[in-house]
Amino acid sequence: MPRWSSLLSGGFLALSMILSFSKLVLLASDIGSNEDVTEADRWLSEIGLKQYQPLFKQKGISSLASCGEVESLPELPPQDEERLQRAARLLQQRLVLRQWLVDHGLHNHYQKLLQMEVLSLEDVYWVEDNAVRVALGKDLPRWIQARQTLPTSKEDLDVLKADLWSSVVKNSQHQDAWTWGGMLVVSVSVAGLVTLAAMTQPALAPEAKHSLLQYVTGKYLLPGNCRVHFEWEEPQLVGETMTFNVKFYQRNGQPYPICDKDNLIVEVSQGNSSIATFIELGGTDPLLANTAVVKFTVRHAGQYRIAVQIGSYHVHGSPFLKTFLPGQQDPNKTVFVRNSSTVVCTAGIAHSMTIEPRDEYDNLCIFGINENPVDGYKVRITQIGASPDKLSPGNCGDTSLEYDAPNQRIRLRVSFDKGGCYRATVSLNGTQLHNGEFDIIVLESAVSRAVQNNVASKDPTICYAAKLLGIQGERYSKPKKVFCFISPKQLTIKEYLLKFIPKRLVTFRLCPSTKFHFDSPNNQHEGYDSFTIDDGCQPPVELISHYRDIIAATFTLFLLKNIGGSETFADKQDFFYHEVRKHHQKHYHEKLSMKVQRDRLLETSMKATKGFSISDWCRNFEITFQGEQGVDWGGVRREWFELICASLFDQGNGLFSSFGESQQALVHPNGKRAPGLKLKHYEFAGKIVGKCLYESALGGSYRQLVRARFTRSFLAQIIGLRVHYKYFEQDDPDLYLSKVKYILENDVEEMELFFIEEEYDKDGQLVKLVELIPGGRNIRVTNDMKLRYLDALAQHRLANSIRSEVDHFLRGLNELIPDNLLGIFDENELELLLCGTGEYSVADLRAHHVANGSSPEFLRVLDWFWTAVSNFTQEEMARLLQFTTGCSQLPPGGFQQLSPRFQITAAPTFENLPTAHTCFNQLCLPDYECYDHFEKALLLAISEGTEGFGMI
Repeated sequence: MPRWSSLLSGGFLALSMILSFSKLVLLASDIGSNEDVTEADRWLSEIGLKQYQPLFKQKGISSLASCGEVESLPELPPQDEERLQRAARLLQQRLVLRQWLVDHGLHNHYQKLLQMEVLSLEDVYWVEDNAVRVALGKDLPRWIQARQTLPTSKEDLDVLKADLWSSVVKNSQHQDAWTWGGMLVVSVSVAGLVTLAAMTQPALAPEAKHSLLQYVTGKYLLPGNCRVHFEWEEPQLVGETMTFNVKFYQRNGQPYPICDKDNLIVEVSQGNSSIATFIELGGTDPLLANTAVVKFTVRHAGQYRIAVQIGSYHVHGSPFLKTFLPGQQDPNKTVFVRNSSTVVCTAGIAHSMTIEPRDEYDNLCIFGINENPVDGYKVRITQIGASPDKLSPGNCGDTSLEYDAPNQRIRLRVSFDKGGCYRATVSLNGTQLHNGEFDIIVLESAVSRAVQNNVASKDPTICYAAKLLGIQGERYSKPKKVFCFISPKQLTIKEYLLKFIPKRLVTFRLCPSTKFHFDSPNNQHEGYDSFTIDDGCQPPVELISHYRDIIAATFTLFLLKNIGGSETFADKQDFFYHEVRKHHQKHYHEKLSMKVQRDRLLETSMKATKGFSISDWCRNFEITFQGEQGVDWGGVRREWFELICASLFDQGNGLFSSFGESQQALVHPNGKRAPGLKLKHYEFAGKIVGKCLYESALGGSYRQLVRARFTRSFLAQIIGLRVHYKYFEQDDPDLYLSKVKYILENDVEEMELFFIEEEYDKDGQLVKLVELIPGGRNIRVTNDMKLRYLDALAQHRLANSIRSEVDHFLRGLNELIPDNLLGIFDENELELLLCGTGEYSVADLRAHHVANGSSPEFLRVLDWFWTAVSNFTQEEMARLLQFTTGCSQLPPGGFQQLSPRFQITAAPTFENLPTAHTCFNQLCLPDYECYDHFEKALLLAISEGTEGFGMI
């Protein structure tokens, strides 16, 4: 009895102490209950997603820092998930800004800056000192000093933001540690009693994330004990599937079986770009229950940040920095810098060209000490028109290749002893470079000086004799003597009637789309050099001349002078922006206040700008919407540009229309507009487009995109090209399929088809007959003439019917942008210049697409597709959209307004390239052996197959 009584009394004593400690724990729990409304709860309420507060608590997301790191919550509907991600990005920007202010002792002014629309670190750059002077008062000098410490390059700014965000996360973790630290001190002070209490009542604080037993015994997941093992040696090349393992351990060092509820987050990022990852948790093997396998693929060389977190807490060593190097040289990506399809050089003088070695993912290659970068290159030069067995040793020139290490480029030098026309082909490991075939015109020294002087002349009058072999598909029995007149804008072929009356036969614009093709000498015209001129929209013209090389060289040098010396889009765009700034260098970009009404935006904007001079149009518009408060620091101006483009170019407003009824159809000027829409509206539209191009030329935050989806034929007319029947493919696909394609593929002799076009009203009544060519009602279409008929039909429907509208649009546009500058681009490049690549949301595509297929193989490929597009750049998304739908621009409402919806369908093939049916917005995906093969095939398809109709 004494023993039992002592035990019993000891038990009561222990029990009383346990109850006392329980009170302490419950007291601590009560203290915490007053703070049940976490920062995350308040934030969710602010962004209108309060209904997801329980989900956040379940995932342990309580602080603002953890909210800012939220990327994907599959439990949410797609629209709410996108809304949450957008809010998280904005929150992260604000927290980074606040941390920067804290570091510089300016945190007291955080709320004032938010009221001034300074919401991110980027906004600090453009906010003016006069604006913050009142808000900051005596702290203005500190503000100026702090702003001067901000980096000037985007890469350095990204590094600074990453460091600031790390500080935000660490501060958040310290706060959490103090919260739990109070309870930990209590538990340590009564360690023995806690053990007994935990054994008798394992969860005295049900509100806590872990039970007391887990805390005491260490049987809970501790991020600091987890270890990451990378399964590759550094440095690693891009393009391979990379794998690393994460092993999870409890606080007591024992393995911890990982599961979905533990909220494992893996982020692989380079700057602002995130890389999609595959995560496999545990597995069937019990020994791997504490292991997660992570796989990812990088395509862009550089340093990557790999963050592995449990909730908002990093595992041991995270974040990691890993460097990936470029791969081997790829002939399809390795290109000539400042490329030209025709090279002009002088006999006896070496000419240098530059090759930029790039890997298959377009990374600039780097080479080791023991590597010879020029190994594998082969240069083949042949003289056009001469058989190889008759060439003398020096006729094909001398070539040499050397590596320019400081610039990481390869120099190709060529030299020739005598003049002539040559064809050069440059290959790498047996495969021709992407732009590795070009013509070389070699001029003798005296001729070269004369051509250079002609091109440099302010008012050149250059004329060379030639003989015309054929034109408009007709070949002459006897060559006709003509003269080729070359100016900085055009090449005109004329004949002289009675030897003194000039008659223009054909004119070619001096632009990159006009090509010279050099042929072998014709045996019937011994002593002459033959060539063909083709601009892609007129029938080619065949000529022979003793001056062929001089004509082609003069044309080429004028062209390179007009486009800045290179035919690549990036170089032409830089040249264009430089020339636009130079053209308006006398006009100052000062602020110009302008008041408009939101409900009558188009009318009030036209009235406000009615008396504007060119100088006024070049000023920085400061927009005020009447009846609305707010200061235009750039956001209001951008909104005005977007709204005014919608008022002008949306087909529902009547100024521009489309051939189809779909909301995604391309638009062009409406020749049958309402009476209230005048030609002056088109002139104003041209000025708005010119204003956007001028603002973009200034760069930075001034860049403005034209929110429109123009037809290719309208874009062609802007740059001065003649339209032809091929434009029907994208501009009016219904007419193309029902009529144009049928005429092309069938015999027209029995169709009773004449060179006329019938026009009907809305009721189907014939209004009038239009002759497509003079006397067209009496000219029957034959098989030999059907291309001419289709071109005449395109000229009428796409150009002549809207001639006045186009002329007035160009009048407004050319007031700000000279027409010769626009002529250096083709239609696709002009669309990219005007509209950019746009902003494409993968979440929007996932929410508004149709997937046709349910087999396990297709579902696997579909998962790969979403992983691949998650890694796409905006340019690659534009190519995917153009490949699938025929246009790189989305309707104003995004993927939701695509009609029909973006479709992803299984293709009954294996390892083939993906295909597309643009009429149905359908992408067909074959099956593949692995993700690597799929990604390479998809990238190849959208890069090489974005032209043409209905790629099958």
